[in-house]
Amino acid sequence: MIEIVPYNETYIQIKTDKGVAMELKEEFSFFVPGYRHMPKYKFTPWDGKIYLFNAHKRTIYKGLLSHVIDYFETNDYQYTIDESLIETEEISLFEAGKFCQSLDLPMDPYDYQVDAFCHAVRNNRALFLSPTSSGKSYIIYLITRFYEGRKLIIVPTKGLIKQMHTDFQQYSKGTYEGLDHEKKWKDGVISDSIVTTWQSIYKLPQEFFDQFDVIIGDEAHHFQANSLTSILENSPNCKYRFGFTGTLDGAKAHKMVLEGLFGKVYQTTTTKELMEDGKVAELYIKMINLKYPDKIRQALAKAKYQDEINYIISSKKRNNFIKNLTLSLKGNTLLLFQRVEDHGEKLYEIIKDEATNRKVFFVYGKTNVDAREEVRTVVEQEKDAIIIASYGVFSTGISIKSINNVIFASPSKSRIRNLQSIGRGLRISETKTKCTLYDISDDFKWKTWINHTLKHMQERFKIYSSEKFKIKLYNVKLK
Repeated sequence: MIEIVPYNETYIQIKTDKGVAMELKEEFSFFVPGYRHMPKYKFTPWDGKIYLFNAHKRTIYKGLLSHVIDYFETNDYQYTIDESLIETEEISLFEAGKFCQSLDLPMDPYDYQVDAFCHAVRNNRALFLSPTSSGKSYIIYLITRFYEGRKLIIVPTKGLIKQMHTDFQQYSKGTYEGLDHEKKWKDGVISDSIVTTWQSIYKLPQEFFDQFDVIIGDEAHHFQANSLTSILENSPNCKYRFGFTGTLDGAKAHKMVLEGLFGKVYQTTTTKELMEDGKVAELYIKMINLKYPDKIRQALAKAKYQDEINYIISSKKRNNFIKNLTLSLKGNTLLLFQRVEDHGEKLYEIIKDEATNRKVFFVYGKTNVDAREEVRTVVEQEKDAIIIASYGVFSTGISIKSINNVIFASPSKSRIRNLQSIGRGLRISETKTKCTLYDISDDFKWKTWINHTLKHMQERFKIYSSEKFKIKLYNVKLK
């Protein structure tokens, strides 16, 4: 008989024979996307897989318990499970609502936010899939107010530390002082709960993490896998752990690791539902396919991906098209690029020179946190500003309600990056109820050959269609 028993708050243990253990090892293993191109695969014995079940210790992440049970039941294995692993906390939606009312919040949480909070309390752990502009920080605030003891909130960037603190102050009407910004670990003690980046803490010893009763990972999909596992494996006694993400990249391995560390995925709502309810801006997507002359298409036929990118970002005609598009748009516009020196700086210079009577901001990785926050604050008061920003800085978490237009100046097929970037424009305000995304792609097709970035555009179209966004396609000839 197979036995599923507690191991600690990170793992469960499966007591079984070697044969079943090897089956579980294989069942809960996944190839890392792109592993064939990794030096570790090319030059070491690594087979390109992540193994989530330790066949020697017979352990697997606690958050994968439901997947383990599904595997046993599908294959007609007889098993027993320790009751403590399936116990849930008792709280009704009515009680959850009453608790929220007791906090004297400046605005009532939406039903789906109360549902998510209730799910968190009942299950002690979960991976919340909550789209951009759905109010993830509000749900996180409710959780931190419910649990006593120290809370560790982990975010991917320093900019989100300040934003989280600002959000909490707003929710508490300025009275909540429970969070400190990146408070340093001194003498083995932290006096308060903290919000920090994963980069600042993942190398710290277990005794640091032993101080926390609750761990919350915001924008969890951005954490490096090794760093995330290091943090949560070093927290074997932390019972309450919750991950939040707006998007998952579609890779099974990625989802299973996050579920294993935080808990089973729980979808709070969808972007389409938020739009239908008027909680986020109505999104219109204009996909602009730039078509190049035969001479250029023939010259780039079968070009490598990087050569194609180099041509795209250096093309004066393309950059002028982006400049003219940006200057023609009314309202606050966010223009996103990928490479700073080769592309972002060029776009900034040519747009700034012609943007008369409009404020133009340039934000990238080296822009310090205070300056980014200042840009965010200023733009909220503007009606016709232009922000030229790198994907890495502005595609995740940064909240500006007054963005009317978003332009993708650099091609990408990343589901996470695209949906997170779209989210920058979905916040609503008293003067804004819709947003337009201008997705620029490049057509270098030659005979039967389809260029790399055009394939990426096709992938983005599939992503937008799956989200049920409103899409229009435009072909524009670059002469």
